[in-house]
Amino acid sequence: MKFQEWNIRGGGEEAARALMDAGYPYLMSIVLAGRGFSSAAQVEELLRRDTAQLWDPFLMKDMDKAVARIQKALAEGEKIAVFGDYDVDGITATCLVTDALRRAGADCVRHIPHRIDDGYGLNCGALEALHKDGVSLVVTVDCGITGVEEAAFARENGLSLVITDHHECKDVLPEADAVVNPHRPDCPYPFKNLAGVGVALKLVMALAGEREAGAVFRRYCTLAAIGTVADVMSMTGENRMLVQCGLAQIHETPCPGLRALLQEAGLADKPVSSTNIGFILAPRINAAGRMGQADMAAELFLTGDEETAAELARQLCELNRARQSVEQEIFAEAQARIGQMPPEERHALVLESSDWHQGVVGIVASRLSEKYSCPSFMIHLNGVVGKGSCRSFGAFNLFAALEECQDLLLGFGGHELAAGFTIERDRIPAFRRRINALAERYFGEGAPVPCLEVDAEITHPDWMSLGEVEALQRLEPYGADNQRPLFCIQGLTVESLQNVGQNKHLKMRFFKGTTQLDGIFFSANTESCGVAQGDRVDAAFYLNINEFRANRTMQMQLADVRLSLAPSHREREDLACMDRFLGGGEVTPQEAAHMIPERGQFAACWRALDRRLPPEGETWETPRLPLLRKLEKRMGGVDPFLRAMVCLTVFAERGLIEFSRRGDLCRLRRLPIAGKADLAASPYMMTLHTLQNRR
Repeated sequence: MKFQEWNIRGGGEEAARALMDAGYPYLMSIVLAGRGFSSAAQVEELLRRDTAQLWDPFLMKDMDKAVARIQKALAEGEKIAVFGDYDVDGITATCLVTDALRRAGADCVRHIPHRIDDGYGLNCGALEALHKDGVSLVVTVDCGITGVEEAAFARENGLSLVITDHHECKDVLPEADAVVNPHRPDCPYPFKNLAGVGVALKLVMALAGEREAGAVFRRYCTLAAIGTVADVMSMTGENRMLVQCGLAQIHETPCPGLRALLQEAGLADKPVSSTNIGFILAPRINAAGRMGQADMAAELFLTGDEETAAELARQLCELNRARQSVEQEIFAEAQARIGQMPPEERHALVLESSDWHQGVVGIVASRLSEKYSCPSFMIHLNGVVGKGSCRSFGAFNLFAALEECQDLLLGFGGHELAAGFTIERDRIPAFRRRINALAERYFGEGAPVPCLEVDAEITHPDWMSLGEVEALQRLEPYGADNQRPLFCIQGLTVESLQNVGQNKHLKMRFFKGTTQLDGIFFSANTESCGVAQGDRVDAAFYLNINEFRANRTMQMQLADVRLSLAPSHREREDLACMDRFLGGGEVTPQEAAHMIPERGQFAACWRALDRRLPPEGETWETPRLPLLRKLEKRMGGVDPFLRAMVCLTVFAERGLIEFSRRGDLCRLRRLPIAGKADLAASPYMMTLHTLQNRR
């Protein structure tokens, strides 16, 4: 079990039936009902694919000023620089605006900071170098909103600055010719969740004018879709329409570099989804920025030469493999260090090293946050200064937290969920203490546990089919606020398990009734999955279409498997019988006879329990039904499941254990034993014998 808790959405049965009556497939209906959709009209609105839903770029504050300043530069032949960022959002935005300006006749250069040498965002040294190179106008994309000092430097040196960004704004905005950001408090633009490349697309559409804006959108929507998905932006509203259009046109892209990357990544002849972008294309593009070679990715998207594009795509994929190797080394070292940390430093992880690759620490921070269920701050040290990347957990607001620590920082920026900062080495201990205090205060006594959010429980596995899975594709594109549907089925039986892929992955087969289901569990194997052949389990999974030798089959891509918390029909009857007995309800003589454990069953149950109980003073919390099934297997004999419940009750009454329940969980504690306990003298046992003899 990877997740301690599963949150299975429910309560949408009536809405799901209404959607099915309106003609929507079963799987789509239960997903949408769980997400609050209750009518066909709501679903039709969600599934609409109409570019008329796109908002007018000039609704964005300062867009008119930005367009006017750029048009002046075009008319007067000024040299323009597009100043971007080294992540996927920044690279795609840089290439989009650079290409559009060059097509408009501009003398345009691009500048993407070197991640390690320059760091994130505007910097005065780069602005000075661009000015000396003859640049008179700098247009930022995906950066600049916090560059108050840099904007002042540009103004003092006669350099015009147009800022386009989408990151959170601080109290003071930079003084520039234009500041275009939907997050500006005074910006009336209706959709606030555009990526940096989304704002960049709006800029070039505004520049093109109303007549040509549609053609510009079609040319660049695929690049904008890639940056939007990679930056994990909300997949609702305008972003949803943008990504839908970009995915639909990805194989007709006019960009030789993107075609070459699709070929190198094995997607040239396949439908491309947002999931493919997030897990296949984006990591390859991101690798360039992480490894300090963002210009390689930018050149890939700007080159018009097919051979050059093919070679750059190949190099990009090699760079990604190198990034993966470095990431694994840092992750392993970070885990070893976390194991040595005192509890007071585990509310938020703050780790630093001069040996870590600065470009990779962010992605390691993401993995640490997921593994340890807390915010993570990874700092690359370069002499006396560290550059940090941080990732959130449990809705902990990183931007707000960094604001509360700004007296300890040289600078910071980013989002609620991902951010970056710079800090002097000797201030890291104070930062660690304060950020841990903030996290402890935020999470309270109990830090959040990893929770799997399940969209819907499939109660009719026999209704699943290839067509049902294909119909789910209408819900694409997936992303933040429109996650890929995650299903679960409770009460499956494991028919077989087999390690595959050099024992790195697990192939599983289940059955329930007459329905047989195949699944693949990545990064798990028979030793680590926690279940065995014949076990009754719950499975949480995505649904894929597996294509092999022209055969298309439905496949479960498992997210988690746990020993089932759903009782079988027989177990439900036994649980009800035990509840009646403990509650003083009527128990027949026949039922009482079934409940009385044999002497050997008592002994077997205690041996099985004794092996699992922690030392005295420690509490063991475990799901109730899986515990009873394990005891049942050890006890054997007649009615072992029902009698296991009786054994636990008697052990607790006789003072051998402390036993309590909280929902699906049992809490057990070993108690000190003085002498031999007389189980037959238990009031529960005497009552059962009395009931049995009433014949």
